[in-house]
Amino acid sequence: MAGLLSDLALRTRAVCRIAHRCWLAPVVLLLTCWIGNFDLRAGEPEELAWAALREHGIVLYRHAHAPGGGDPRDMKLGDCATQRNLDEIGREEARRIGNKLRAKRIEVGRVAASQWCRTAETADLALPGRKEFEPAFNSFFDDRSRGPVQTEQARAILSGWRGPGALVVFTHHVNIQALTGLAVASGEGVVVKVVEGRIAVVGRIAP
Repeated sequence: MAGLLSDLALRTRAVCRIAHRCWLAPVVLLLTCWIGNFDLRAGEPEELAWAALREHGIVLYRHAHAPGGGDPRDMKLGDCATQRNLDEIGREEARRIGNKLRAKRIEVGRVAASQWCRTAETADLALPGRKEFEPAFNSFFDDRSRGPVQTEQARAILSGWRGPGALVVFTHHVNIQALTGLAVASGEGVVVKVVEGRIAVVGRIAP
């Protein structure tokens, strides 16, 4: 994508050199400024997110790829055979999360995870031996009545984080959406900071 944008920027600049002598020049120049710099700006939000994580930040990861949606009706906590679980794509995705955290030199202070098997496995594959179960981050997809209470409990945990290192949370789409208002893909991370009790999104980390 970045290569395509760079090529488009070069073509636009070339057109601009021709068009500056005609009435279209202002329009072309405006487009050049926007398109020509878009590829430079595209990586900035994620880099801001990584920078924030290095400063005792917080990242909320949705669990890695697990085929399907929700859980079977007979789902039992602690019994992975009754739950929706990671597939091989998800397991590789989880390993990549850990590899990227290490490549970006993120000091991890705490790893909190939902008690669902797919989030626990994501945490174990990404950051082996580090997870701590935190029920506030359990899914409430099948029982939305639990959402407000759990969201406030989760908000309190995030508000209290002072480091050292980053707080890495492995949770579910509904939890992240309730806390940030964002829809996220499997394996995607959202870096946040808490300002006067309110959660502010710093940036997103692609899966």
